[in-house]
Amino acid sequence: MTDSNEYVPPKVWTWDKESGGRFANINRPISGATHEKELPVGKHPLQLYSLGTPNGVKVTVMLEELLALGHAGAEYDAWLINIGEGDQFGSGFVGVNPNSKIPALMDHSTAEPTRVFESASILLYLGEKFGEFIPNDPAKRTEMMSWLFWQVGSAPYVGGGFGHFYAYAPYKMEYPINRFTMETKRQMDLLDKQLADNRFIAGDEYTIADMAIWPWYSGLVNGASYNNAAEFLDAGIYTHLNRWVEEIGEREAVKRGRRVNRGGDGYLRERHDASDFDSVE
Repeated sequence: MTDSNEYVPPKVWTWDKESGGRFANINRPISGATHEKELPVGKHPLQLYSLGTPNGVKVTVMLEELLALGHAGAEYDAWLINIGEGDQFGSGFVGVNPNSKIPALMDHSTAEPTRVFESASILLYLGEKFGEFIPNDPAKRTEMMSWLFWQVGSAPYVGGGFGHFYAYAPYKMEYPINRFTMETKRQMDLLDKQLADNRFIAGDEYTIADMAIWPWYSGLVNGASYNNAAEFLDAGIYTHLNRWVEEIGEREAVKRGRRVNRGGDGYLRERHDASDFDSVE
């Protein structure tokens, strides 16, 4: 049976109108800058250009965890990149991340300033730079790396798949919602089973894999993501995942990290010093 509203793709796709949905005004099929705009540079060697989305939170959590361990070199300036306004297409930002996605990091402590883009790459860079949150044992390191890259490959199904069609698409469509809900729940089930036998994602050590995965799946569990989708996903059944989400969320560095590059009461649009948190308590 053929649906009378079925879409028939043209022989060659052309971009002739916005696709609709929450982010239609910034979606386009070409890369590169749309306007000239330099990036600000603060007083610290590490300059972060980001937004408090899950990918952005990964990095601010990592930096706050490093500072909590006493690494003064991890002090950073965090500048807000408003993706809704197209800040990511400014020439300065594109110079740091040609892919025009947050977060992006510039390290001015190196002989020549080093740009780092893609959130997992930034986590690896900082972990290796400061010698923290990456296991020394080769087998444990490999396990951690596997979960880190699992998150990189899985997140598009959660955000661009489930999140988009459940919360952001211009209208509800049963097929894509069902398709991506199934995959999102499969991922949650996978994490739940892994955490049944492990305190943290990759074993008994807290690593950058936890920092990468927590911002994405904590929101699914506690209702903070996609118009409170926790009930729709029946997130309460994943007891081990819930336990891990709660434990990570109670870490002071995580509490601080998730407050950076976000608007609203208790949050910091920009962060330039540890004392900035005191001003928004």
